[in-house]
Amino acid sequence: MSKVWKVTPKTSDDLVEQLLINRGIKTEEEKEKFFNPKLEDYEADLQIPGIEKAKKRILKAVENKELIVVYGDYDVDGVCGTAVLYHGLTSLGIKVLPYIPHREKEGYGLSKEGLQTIKEKGASLIITVDNGIVALEQAGFAQAIGLDLIITDHHLPAEEKPQCLALIHCTKMCGTAVGWCLVRSLVSKGLAEELLDLVGIATICDLVPLLGVNRALTALGLVQLNKTNRAGLLALFYESRLDFGKITSYEVGHILGPRLNAIGRLEHAIDSVRLLCTKDKDKARKLAQLLCAANDQKKQLSMQATVEAKEMIAQEKGLHPDETVGKKKILVLHSEKWIPGIIGLIAAKVAEEYHLPTIVLSRGEAESKGSARSVNGLDIVETLRKCSDLLNDVGGHPKAAGFTIDSSKIDVFKKRLESLVGETVFEDVDELEIELEVSSSKLSKELVIKLEKFEPTGVGNPKPVLATRNIRVFGLKTVGERKHLKFKADGIESIAFSLGHLSNLLEEGQLVNAAYYLEINQFNGNSTLQLKVLDLQLA
Repeated sequence: MSKVWKVTPKTSDDLVEQLLINRGIKTEEEKEKFFNPKLEDYEADLQIPGIEKAKKRILKAVENKELIVVYGDYDVDGVCGTAVLYHGLTSLGIKVLPYIPHREKEGYGLSKEGLQTIKEKGASLIITVDNGIVALEQAGFAQAIGLDLIITDHHLPAEEKPQCLALIHCTKMCGTAVGWCLVRSLVSKGLAEELLDLVGIATICDLVPLLGVNRALTALGLVQLNKTNRAGLLALFYESRLDFGKITSYEVGHILGPRLNAIGRLEHAIDSVRLLCTKDKDKARKLAQLLCAANDQKKQLSMQATVEAKEMIAQEKGLHPDETVGKKKILVLHSEKWIPGIIGLIAAKVAEEYHLPTIVLSRGEAESKGSARSVNGLDIVETLRKCSDLLNDVGGHPKAAGFTIDSSKIDVFKKRLESLVGETVFEDVDELEIELEVSSSKLSKELVIKLEKFEPTGVGNPKPVLATRNIRVFGLKTVGERKHLKFKADGIESIAFSLGHLSNLLEEGQLVNAAYYLEINQFNGNSTLQLKVLDLQLA
């Protein structure tokens, strides 16, 4: 019962109208675009400068039968974008080689080593996807060794732009969507629409706001995903036990995305690209099994490493998750046992539990890789940049960052950070955004149907969190090794995941305030109204 509820001010008695207002949607035209998203409404967003110049060079490559390399990234956006360009370009009858850098050996983005390897394979044209906008030195190197370079990217640029044949850059969409805009100019309308399944996956998983053009891309992408004939996706649905035809943004973000991501954390993300590109059903099945196994291994490794991290904190600081306030301002943890692919997961989990900015390093013999996660009130990437004289490189956002450092400098780095952050005043409050307060008498299946019209939900368009005050609970019981709590709230079936510990504080018939998602639970052919409870407070 520790969350602080942040309730959106009410300005309309109409529930749907209030949700639209919360999203900044007010005019009839805006409502029409929101509830009936069409790409035609966003044609201006899809016409990115640089496409025509890139198109001419690609068509010349087709005519001359050149080898094109698509240079992607090892996350879901980079993998899906690579697959989109591969499918689009091969449909033109040209040979295309996908290239994904190895997370541990090469790191993010274009590298001189990667470019040299590509040159030796006989390629003459490289097209990046989801990277390249800050690769100034690497772009110059590509030019020096005779490689033409087309950059498609969505990341924030530096002051100087890279020298390349064509630059297709838009920060509004994910990297895959930017790459798809190029492909769309080259292929038939039918193939462009088929590729929207991959655009939808990437848009959801890369956490871009699902409003405007991104909502249209995602909505149409989910329609395509639920009728896809892509062998790799069908195999991944089967291995993930997903119901084909009923896949929503939730399944994409929480089930498909982690599986496409996991292999790049542990081995090489090229296997995810292979899954999305193969037409061989047997190969697709084996690759889907490989990705699911990697996801299980990733979970196990990150869980084990998080336990080790918490033991380190307890030994070094004498701190436990509920005892950190006022005692320590930042946590810096390192181990040679933690692989680079999981340090971000460890940092996120520790920061969430301890409510402190957390830096986790995979310690190497000469160089170490670090990942940082912050809390409200501390810009972690700016804090790290104040230590740039100790770091080999650093990049990221206010809440998350990555860097490399010589292992011999870790102790000095740790002391510098503790000194810097020790002077910082910040307060991390575990807030829960409540969109609507509703009386239990208004909860119905009809309301669920209205709420479902807000799908696909995600960043910028969250699944609506409702709250009801003074609701009476009966039939309290714990399930799932006492981790979860089941009960009826004013007669409505309710499940509260990870809140099993509250069973000791609640009594039959007690009045509580509940924050929840309102859903319809389908089981054995029956459908019942259900509250998926996120937080409970004593009334």
